[in-house]
Amino acid sequence: MVSASDPASALALLFALLIGHAFADFPLQGEFIANGKNRHLPAPKLGDGGEPPKFLWIYLMSAHSLIHAGFVWAITGSMLLGFAEFVIHWAIDSVKCEGRTSFGQDQGLHVATKLVYVVIIWIGWF
Repeated sequence: MVSASDPASALALLFALLIGHAFADFPLQGEFIANGKNRHLPAPKLGDGGEPPKFLWIYLMSAHSLIHAGFVWAITGSMLLGFAEFVIHWAIDSVKCEGRTSFGQDQGLHVATKLVYVVIIWIGWF
């Protein structure tokens, strides 16, 4: 488990979580997932050119959220925080795909989530 017992280590943990978020949300997402996770957009063709399954967006939203969860787990050492990230990321991105938040609000919510993880670790809940 990562320590956040002093301000410098808490800041380092936040920085690591934000770097992980940047990797997972931008280069590791790709157009296939970015468009395919939105149930309101046409489902992208599969790599073999075949027709996508009816609920492909659920698989893609889940895969994207699992990538984020993996970063949180690897960085914090907490499988429970990784699971929380999976659920929270799924929810935040779903709200964005429904058009209820903007890109900036979406990113702000993700950053706020990482801040909460650091506070939880700081106060010793993990």
